Amino acid sequence: MRRWVARAREMGAPDAKIVGPAGVLTAAWVRLKCQYGCDGYGQRLTCPPFSPTAGETRAVLDEYRHLLLVHGGPWRSVTKIVTRIEREAFLEGHYKAFAWGAGPCTLCRACDTSGACTHADRARPSMEAAGIDVYATARAAGMPIEVVRARGERGDYYGLVALE
Repeated sequence: MRRWVARAREMGAPDAKIVGPAGVLTAAWVRLKCQYGCDGYGQRLTCPPFSPTAGETRAVLDEYRHLLLVHGGPWRSVTKIVTRIEREAFLEGHYKAFAWGAGPCTLCRACDTSGACTHADRARPSMEAAGIDVYATARAAGMPIEVVRARGERGDYYGLVALE
């Protein structure tokens, strides 16, 4: 599993760690921040109300032993890193590999939420859209994360890859 930590760093992530499913915290309130705090709510198939609930995500996480928590730069780059790792891991035989990104999907200018995703090979829900408490998860792993208090202030973005 350490190979995936090194791979995330090779791809530009400042840090990555292997954590167990208990180290990834889920909570129902997280999706409320999407619904009442993000103007993208309901606009993407990777966002609530289309994304998995915290309970559904918890059940999925508990089916794995190893998860790669990736601390990245801008949220778009984190999502690219974790989806690339998911693909590489799958091709190496980790058939259960699955990634959660950061922030809303930007693969399409406008998402047609009435049908199937046209980029299902790369589109993934963000950790927060799936009910993962990113702050508590990062802090439990000893990784940095703080609330962004002003425009232009750089945030800490995270992605996750479930590996088996």
